[in-house]
Amino acid sequence: MPPSTALPPVVDTATWERELAALRRREKAATRELDAVAAQRRRMPMVEMPDYVLDGADGPVRLADVFGEHPQLIVYNHMWHAGAEWQCGGCTGFTSQFTRLAGLEKFDARFVVVTQGPIEEALAYRRRVGNTMTWYSTSRSSFGSDVGAPPDAGFAVNVFLRDGDTVYRTWHTDGRGTEQLSYLFGLIDVLPYGRQEEWQDSPEGWPQQAAYSRWAEPEEIAAAYGQGG
Repeated sequence: MPPSTALPPVVDTATWERELAALRRREKAATRELDAVAAQRRRMPMVEMPDYVLDGADGPVRLADVFGEHPQLIVYNHMWHAGAEWQCGGCTGFTSQFTRLAGLEKFDARFVVVTQGPIEEALAYRRRVGNTMTWYSTSRSSFGSDVGAPPDAGFAVNVFLRDGDTVYRTWHTDGRGTEQLSYLFGLIDVLPYGRQEEWQDSPEGWPQQAAYSRWAEPEEIAAAYGQGG
């Protein structure tokens, strides 16, 4: 960081605590609003899904079987560009965060990646960048397109509920809506300089660069965590 970077004003402890209390009131109000949003989400209706067949590491698998032993499923639809050596940097970085997902089992849920890439290519890319999630391919079904993640376009998060062999779609988001699943954004947003991106409302002199410019590139992720090939 350049030595000329601006700093927050220095105040006495009483002033700092007063400012923190004012901020805390807004933080608590935001938490209560998020609680209300989650309550509304739990009251969403759902739509029945076709009996899709995806491709997994061991061959074709019905969507209902992707749930494993659980009734709830979170799917990250990973953007995929056919023939590209390196896939979407945002998707690659986002999914690289999730290395220990066993805690979801306590809540009767599973979290997986589904991409448009053929399964052999998808699994090779997973190894190359050191991703530890379970991946499936929708290259031979319309599943990705039907849930907002068509070939060569878009990423999304979709949530499903299974009742027996019947699968229902209960929630969907994309764009910045996916940020709520990322611990990295939460950590960055409590830092004094935040995400350091030009779109953010920051004080004069705060470091700001183009959006995404500080995100790790897929090559960097592969170098740090990948298994080659």
